[in-house]
Amino acid sequence: MHRSLQGVVAVIGRILLSTIFLMSALGNKIPNFSAVAGSMAKEGVPAPQLMLVGAIAFLIAGSLSIIMGYKARFGAGLLLVFLVLATYFFHDFWNFTGQEQQEQMIQFMKNLGLMGAMLMVIANGPGPLSFDSKSTLVGKESVR
Repeated sequence: MHRSLQGVVAVIGRILLSTIFLMSALGNKIPNFSAVAGSMAKEGVPAPQLMLVGAIAFLIAGSLSIIMGYKARFGAGLLLVFLVLATYFFHDFWNFTGQEQQEQMIQFMKNLGLMGAMLMVIANGPGPLSFDSKSTLVGKESVR
């Protein structure tokens, strides 16, 4: 794939990958803070209000980091931590039966796929047309 096309595809991919996390924070967790904290408490999350503040910070920082391609590996790490904890506390399909078990398993598997995407960003970086790749290029040019 031509490098400029690869860069455009990488930017679109980063935006699509991160939108679910950014909208989760801005469209749900912030405007419904008390209800979300209450739901977290019911699921056994310790210090739910504090953990929710942390989740919101991880979601916003991680998603913006990946979208911009700035410190994207770190941002993907933040989202990976969020995903692991959210999956464990909220999508414990093994504790359900019937239709609810199926629904939780689907959410669990979706989160596994997103965890895989975060691991790919951590392993490979954000790709071209990112702040991370620009700093890498500057470092290589100064060595020459």
